Amino acid sequence: MNTWSELTEIQPMATQILTNSIEKGRISHAYLLQGERGTGKEQIALVMAKSLFCENRQGAEPCNTCTNCKRITSGNHPDVHWIEPEGLSISKEQVQHLQKEFSYSGMESNQKVYVVKHADRMTVNAANSLLKFLEEPSKQTTAMMLTENSGAILATIRSRCQVIDLKPLNPIQFRKQLVTEGMREQDATLMSALTNNLDDAFQVVQDEWFVEARKLVLQLIEMLTTNQENVYLYLHSKWLAHFKERDDHDRGLDILLLALRDVLYYHIGNEDAMTVFKPADALLEKSSMKFSQHHLSKLLDYVIQAKRKLSQNVQPTLVMEQLVLKMKR
Repeated sequence: MNTWSELTEIQPMATQILTNSIEKGRISHAYLLQGERGTGKEQIALVMAKSLFCENRQGAEPCNTCTNCKRITSGNHPDVHWIEPEGLSISKEQVQHLQKEFSYSGMESNQKVYVVKHADRMTVNAANSLLKFLEEPSKQTTAMMLTENSGAILATIRSRCQVIDLKPLNPIQFRKQLVTEGMREQDATLMSALTNNLDDAFQVVQDEWFVEARKLVLQLIEMLTTNQENVYLYLHSKWLAHFKERDDHDRGLDILLLALRDVLYYHIGNEDAMTVFKPADALLEKSSMKFSQHHLSKLLDYVIQAKRKLSQNVQPTLVMEQLVLKMKR
């Protein structure tokens, strides 16, 4: 999405606020965009930067063809800086490097923009360094901070930003969009439950890693249904060999949540809402006979707890070991 017109379709309120600010020349020195993954935070930041630098802007709309627009699209504009976590967090050194860069005069103008992705992952020292930066803003410096977890942002930082809430995307509308773009209906149903990003959805569904991940999730449910005594062995021989990085585990748990939810849907006769299982899957019937609705609610809660531990930097192998031990009780 390269224009405000396109962004209006998914985030009309946020788009209206920002375009009005641009057209009236009342740009805030800092914005905090908060919303779930896939709600358009990065696209909004990108279009905002283009609007501020575009040589041929019409109203708030960037042209996307001038030199500045093209360089911002490619990530090569000297006065537009992106910061994102190196590893698990954004360090104080990254913020200090940004401050050093901004102490220099602009390469072509005094306008500067910086975008902080996953702003909630700043260390305490990094957040305090950024706070000092925000307390003495330059009139021609604009900060765009992006987060899925606004509760982890320092209140003092939030108070210095114009907070813009992004609404969750409609999964039904997104599924229809995926099908229109050529994705199979069943794949589109699953992707619309996992992401709200079109490019991400097509990349994931074509990835052999993801295809195997889905198979392993179903195998885990089969082990829990028919062969619980060997589930711990399965975890170490199969699951951990495929899910290696923290993000891999998180994506696997997302699929597991959806699969268990499918079994719950099967219980209540809402098969049209299923995402991972096919309605005629024999494992679906076996699992529904093994797990009551009450038991499924417990299993879902265990998986949610595991995802929370992953986000808190608990070692992934330990998280998964604890999860399967709880699930086999």
